[in-house]
Amino acid sequence: MRDHDGRGRIALAAIVAVEVVATVVMRLRGYPMGGNVVVRCQRGHLYTTIWIPGASLKSLRFGWWRLQWCPVGHHVSIVRPVKASRLSEGELEAAGHSKDIRIP
Repeated sequence: MRDHDGRGRIALAAIVAVEVVATVVMRLRGYPMGGNVVVRCQRGHLYTTIWIPGASLKSLRFGWWRLQWCPVGHHVSIVRPVKASRLSEGELEAAGHSKDIRIP
């Protein structure tokens, strides 16, 4: 008889490991992961969202990107984190004033 419970644990451990590695890589690349993060939608709109690695109740995750509602353009779009160092002061301020719903 096979140990199905063991395979489930291995799968869960693999998922957790992938999320941890992805978070470390994103942080090393200069992206602030965990908490309020500035994101850009496909149409170029900037806003702030809560981005917690491995958790998303308001979006569908696709690796580094998420499909979620853009509160600036009022549409659903793929969004990705943006390095704050690459934004102007005005862009950062605008993104800070545009926030989506406050759940991960």
